Amino acid sequence: MNNSQDLINIVKQMVQKGKGILAADESTPTCTKRFQSIGVESTFHSRNSYRDMLFSSKGIEECISGVILFDETLRQSTISDNKILIPKYLKSLGIVPGIKVDKGAKILSGFENEKITEGLDGLRDRLIEYYNLGARFAKWRAVITIGNSIPSDACIYSNAHSLARYASLCQESGLVPIVEPEVLMNGNHTIEICYEISKRTLNIVFEQLMMHKVLLEGIVLKPNMIISALDCPEQADVEKVADMTFKCLKDCVPAEVGGIAFLSGGQSSDLATEHLNCMNNKYSNDMPWNLTFSYGRALQHDALNAWRGDKWDEGQQAFLSRAKSNSLATYGKLNETVELE
Repeated sequence: MNNSQDLINIVKQMVQKGKGILAADESTPTCTKRFQSIGVESTFHSRNSYRDMLFSSKGIEECISGVILFDETLRQSTISDNKILIPKYLKSLGIVPGIKVDKGAKILSGFENEKITEGLDGLRDRLIEYYNLGARFAKWRAVITIGNSIPSDACIYSNAHSLARYASLCQESGLVPIVEPEVLMNGNHTIEICYEISKRTLNIVFEQLMMHKVLLEGIVLKPNMIISALDCPEQADVEKVADMTFKCLKDCVPAEVGGIAFLSGGQSSDLATEHLNCMNNKYSNDMPWNLTFSYGRALQHDALNAWRGDKWDEGQQAFLSRAKSNSLATYGKLNETVELE
């Protein structure tokens, strides 16, 4: 593969210490729901305005190394700054533009309580177009549900196979694949069950990635943390989450993987940051890879509520505050500053 070093260099830029990835790739229906919660109509222009507000926050490049975009946003321009195409604008800040390429999780035929992510058809051509539009990495999310007698082997293997085919196609096109096998926190299962299912999933994902000759140094893994389910009566504390997550990753993720950027997966903004901070604080000397963040809602929730359609300064201040907290968490130094401006 003649672009191996290019891929490795992009990964290094994406997972550098002190920075993380902003997931701003919400589909239009998801974005519409979030806008409804603050009384803002979701239109082409309002979505453009909201995302431009985030991306033009002063100093964003000090905490954010990459942004995952939705197809619509990749083709939009900044509202301010002389209408620069968003990928070009991000690149000018030293931020890597990325693109969500999956077509969503649908019911897995024969397994009505499980899902398979679709989007492989025509993917090679789409990746070439996205590269030409300025994207340098992509994202594909697989969803694993824990429940009564699930996940099945069929679900884990099908999703792992799709992730590997997607990753291989990305690297062929010069794009770094973010590999995201998300074990959902919905349900009432314990942290121990989350650990077992996540371990099983990661092992199968890496078996498939290696089978498909994916360059591990040229990927970013985006895993879930090992946590108690939302409805589990016993919620594991921050320390236990950090310990079990690190153990799971150390046991399952090959040392040559380029980097790890966690999803927040429905955790509160504060908890997602505290868990990341605790891991980096305790285990930074034992890690073969950098641990950072690739958060969506956990970075945007405060900013969305502060913005409310037109309050750019308030939205940007709220966003930067969260981004700075997570930047500190990548060093394990969240609690070493009293208050973030």
